[in-house]
Amino acid sequence: MIARSPVVEGHVALMPDAHLGVGATIGTVLPTGSAIIPAAVGVDLGCGMAAVETDLVESELPDALQPVLDSWQSTIPSGVGRGHEEFHPGYLAWAELHPYPELGDSLIEKAARQFGTLGSGNHFVEVAIDERSRVWILLHSGSRGVGNILAQNAIRQAKAAAKQWLIPLEDPDLAYLVQGTAEFTSYLQSLTWAQDYARANRDLIGAAASAALLSVVGKGRVTDTVNCHHNYTEREHHQGRDLWITRKGAIRARVGDRGLIPGSMGTASYVVEGLGNAASYHSCSHGAGRRMSRGQARREISPADLTVAMGERTWLRSHAGELVDEAPSAYKDIDQVMADQADLARVIHKLRSVVNYKGL
Repeated sequence: MIARSPVVEGHVALMPDAHLGVGATIGTVLPTGSAIIPAAVGVDLGCGMAAVETDLVESELPDALQPVLDSWQSTIPSGVGRGHEEFHPGYLAWAELHPYPELGDSLIEKAARQFGTLGSGNHFVEVAIDERSRVWILLHSGSRGVGNILAQNAIRQAKAAAKQWLIPLEDPDLAYLVQGTAEFTSYLQSLTWAQDYARANRDLIGAAASAALLSVVGKGRVTDTVNCHHNYTEREHHQGRDLWITRKGAIRARVGDRGLIPGSMGTASYVVEGLGNAASYHSCSHGAGRRMSRGQARREISPADLTVAMGERTWLRSHAGELVDEAPSAYKDIDQVMADQADLARVIHKLRSVVNYKGL
């Protein structure tokens, strides 16, 4: 259906982690010329991954890593609607550089309290080790509640416009906003702002998580960082023209672009470099991709199954019952996904987790 939309100009690219979603399958890259489909972008605007490389090696980690997890739980709030008790001190300084006049008082408060927080579902922070024994922080988060509200507002506006102008749609979630209209301009402003917020949010989480790790170890420093979106839209040049490229569950993978592709909470993740494949609009997958819905996973996977899969990792073991829908068996085989996109990105580092903090 998304390929048949009248605003899609060119082929639709499907990534190897693709699975069903609202508005477009998750793992889709689609080009539009003069319109954007808000539901295809999604409701977690700017959601993505970040990684922090340290100069530590695995042998320098303490035998007991529970203090790292405990520190993250106390300093990085997670969960639906969760945030800091007070405004994050860095928010006002960031907001001065990223003004958005349409935010009302309630959204400003939500944005300020949730700045530097994790979210829920498949959002996480990990300590991970690469093939050289170097220690990394890997994390997944987005624009939190404020991005969700801005996205939902745009989806409602697009559906209202389709109804007002009697635009035929195969599915209501394919409703679009047309460039040049006030609604499009407002959405683009909120989309850009939320993407910037999400990137800054990941920067803050990465800084807090790495500071906690280095404090527990008692030494070390950050040597590199990577930060990339996988739910977003940007104007790019493809097929000889400028297009709006929406990546819903996909990362940009131009030649030399560094990206992050996580597996599930009990499997490998990857640091990659893009190969600039034109057929994928210079994109690759954003993860392993679900093979079970959350409901199916809760019915078929037991807490004991998840505990076995997590092995010796330090994780929220006492919450296994709440995390079964994030078990490795609920996801596709990440190594197969990586093999299937060898023409889209090359592996720089393969990471295995030793500490996992999941949003509940």
